[in-house]
Amino acid sequence: MTRELKIGNQMVGDGHPAYIIAEIGINHNGDLNIAKQMIDAAVHAGVNAVKFQKRTPDVATPPDQQTQMRETPWGYITYLDYRYKVEFSEEQYCEIDKHCKEKGITWLVSVWDQPSVDFMEKFDTPAYKIPSASLTDYGLIRKARATGKPLILSTGMSTIEQIRQGVRIAGEENLVLMHCTSTYPCEPEELNLRMVESLRREFPTIPIGYSGHEVGLVPSSVAVALGACMVERHLTLDRAMWGSDQAASVEPGGFERLVKYIRVSEAALGDGVKKVYASELGSMKRLRRVNGDD
Repeated sequence: MTRELKIGNQMVGDGHPAYIIAEIGINHNGDLNIAKQMIDAAVHAGVNAVKFQKRTPDVATPPDQQTQMRETPWGYITYLDYRYKVEFSEEQYCEIDKHCKEKGITWLVSVWDQPSVDFMEKFDTPAYKIPSASLTDYGLIRKARATGKPLILSTGMSTIEQIRQGVRIAGEENLVLMHCTSTYPCEPEELNLRMVESLRREFPTIPIGYSGHEVGLVPSSVAVALGACMVERHLTLDRAMWGSDQAASVEPGGFERLVKYIRVSEAALGDGVKKVYASELGSMKRLRRVNGDD
């Protein structure tokens, strides 16, 4: 059984380098210039793709939350108004598309509602992500599936049965399943990285990835060692910036180290077959002792 798929021009899955996504999300706070700076930082770090979040605010925002008031950089406004403030227009996404093409980096989005899928079909992004909050939105999963693009399904705040049902609705072909804990930031005790192994056993034909919200870099490398073929972490220019996701995000210098740690971890894993390396021969000649007849 082959546990792999193609996103754009890159293979993702067992036997391939981990596909690393810098999640810009809404950390740009609705500012296109900040978004471009974040894209540039991601390119410099050497990631495979950047990702945004696309919502239709009056559809994706629960009705009981729309009128709740919130303190924001734009003043004391309703939660729905805030959601509109951090959404990019079609014209702005055209600028993002142009900038990513100039920089030679793939971009994609998490779609939070069905109209957002229609909106994004105007762009040639290579895959769609379904966020953890929408794992049980089967209409959205079917809508995204109908585009024919690969699907990345996140599993935060979900039971194993909800994950199984989400996979049944999505189908196993051209699907990546992301282990995730939807706490921002997430304490180490709740990361549960062994779920990467559990999901690999549960779904033997599906590539398994990891979407992390922890503070620090080590767990993401450990997830790769446990079999994660895709790693997504939030990127920010400054963790002190305003926004709910900033504290669980990685700054540009940290993202450079993250990519390095993951690549070193992959190189260090090897193939599990014991061998004597040429680099050991000198030490073997100087140090090896043979004693006895056995």
